[in-house]
Amino acid sequence: MAPIINLTPHPVRIFAGDTPDRIEPGSVTPLRVVPVSKEHRPARLGQHVIGPDHLDLDVPVERVAYGAAHHDVPPLPPPFPGTYYLVSLVVGLTAIGREDLLVCHDTVRDLDGCIIGVRKFARPHRG
Repeated sequence: MAPIINLTPHPVRIFAGDTPDRIEPGSVTPLRVVPVSKEHRPARLGQHVIGPDHLDLDVPVERVAYGAAHHDVPPLPPPFPGTYYLVSLVVGLTAIGREDLLVCHDTVRDLDGCIIGVRKFARPHRG
């Protein structure tokens, strides 16, 4: 089985395909837990505030540039044959040319609607 290196900031629980969409935490044992990598920092999308945006709203809005080049965001590890990297969806969608990235897909939530795991992973496709 190919290794999966988790570059998200939290462990990811993988549940069986027949797990209900919403469960009481602890009521179903995950098939596997992918721990956070101890060798790599989490892959994040950097941000740089450009300035305020003056919209007629009752909440402040800022213009923000997003990308890996902002605020010392570490680059993704280089591809390594037979290894997959689990990243957030925004990182996966912005990492053009990477076939080794996985994102969480087919989520399982607790009774309050918070994501507590997944049934599947996906490989981001920009098409």
